Amino acid sequence: MAYKYMAEAWRRPGESYVKELMKQRLIKWRKQPSIVRIEKPTRIDRARRLGYKAKRGYVVVLARVRRGNLNKPRPRSGRRPKRMGVKKHKTAKSLRLIAEERAARKFPNLEVLNSYWVWEDGRYKWYEVILVDRTLLPEVKIGKGGGRVFRGLTSAGKKVRGLRA
Repeated sequence: MAYKYMAEAWRRPGESYVKELMKQRLIKWRKQPSIVRIEKPTRIDRARRLGYKAKRGYVVVLARVRRGNLNKPRPRSGRRPKRMGVKKHKTAKSLRLIAEERAARKFPNLEVLNSYWVWEDGRYKWYEVILVDRTLLPEVKIGKGGGRVFRGLTSAGKKVRGLRA
């Protein structure tokens, strides 16, 4: 029952108690490194829905990704400004997928299960990535080979590949 109210508060974070809570947390989060392991999920209702369990083998990581578009390197030879092609480039991947990949690279012995949005400000977006230790949890059906995230098998990866709406 508590998860229902939590989910409702997170649906409109600006209008509920979540906004004030996150203002305090952001002060600390901005000073932290971009990928930090955390003890427990910030949004426990969302984490549980995506497969997290509070037991050995499950790890939650807070990943920070910069917002905005790409700026390409400026060409060496001359062009008129319109043809420079420096600004307004969009990434092919979503920021959520980038956060998952960075977490997977930081923890190579763990497999990415899923991720979810936590907060954003003008400069960064924060995602929590759920990672699973494959050796401790053989019952979690995770395929072999390179990580799931690098093969586009997570929820964010499937969306980028056009397999989900």
